[in-house]
Amino acid sequence: PAITDFNVMVKDTSYMFITGPDVIKTVTHEDVTKDELGGAMTHNSKSGVAHFAADDDEHCLRLTRELLSFIPSNNMDDPPYVETNDTSDRADEKLNGIVLENSNQPYDIREIINNVVDEGYFFETQEHFAQNIVVGFARLGGQSVGIVANQRKLVKTKKGEMQFGGVIYNDSADKATRFIANCNQKKIPLVFLQDVTGFMVGSKSEHGGIIKDGAKMVNAVSNSVV
Repeated sequence: PAITDFNVMVKDTSYMFITGPDVIKTVTHEDVTKDELGGAMTHNSKSGVAHFAADDDEHCLRLTRELLSFIPSNNMDDPPYVETNDTSDRADEKLNGIVLENSNQPYDIREIINNVVDEGYFFETQEHFAQNIVVGFARLGGQSVGIVANQRKLVKTKKGEMQFGGVIYNDSADKATRFIANCNQKKIPLVFLQDVTGFMVGSKSEHGGIIKDGAKMVNAVSNSVV
C-alpha cells in the first residue's frame, strides 16, 4: 500500500498494519484494536496512507470507477475526456461574495472549487487527512484537472485540535507533494487556488520537519510539467 497511487479502504472490514494487535501487545504491551491500529478511518484521517473511506464494498467499487474516470490507463495515454454541457464562458455571481475583504475571515474553499469546475463536481481525495490543503480531481472543458487549494476555514486535526486556516502544516505539505507528483505522472494539468499565509511556525512544527516537508512541496511544484 505504501507504493500505490491510491488506496480505497472499506470501513469496518479493511485493515492495514505492519504488525497486528496480538504481536503489538506482546512486544510493547499496548492494547489496541484492529480498527484503531489500521482501520479505514485511521489511515484516512491520521496516517494519510489511504485516500478514500468507503461505507461498504459496493461504495468502494463506485469510488474506484469514479477515480478511474479521471486518470489515464497508463503513463502513455492522455487523461479521459468527458463531454460537458457546462459552457466555457459561464460566469457565477456567487464567487463575488465567498472571499471577504477582511483576509482574516474564514471561508470554505470547496465553495469556490464547486463554482468554478464543470458541472460543479469535485472528486476530492484524502478528504479527512491534513485538511488545511484540499486536493482532488475535477474537469474544465471536459478535461481532467488536479485541484490543489488552501482551505481557509478552521479545521480539526487528527488529534482533535483546531488548526489555522490557510497555513501549511507538515501533513499538508506531504499531502500536496504526493498529489502533485501523481498528476505529473499522469499528465493531468494542475490548477492552484492559492490563498496561503505561509508555513506553520513554532517548535512543534520545526521538530516535525516542516523544513524538509515544505521543501518537498516546493520541489514538487518547481519540477511540475503540468
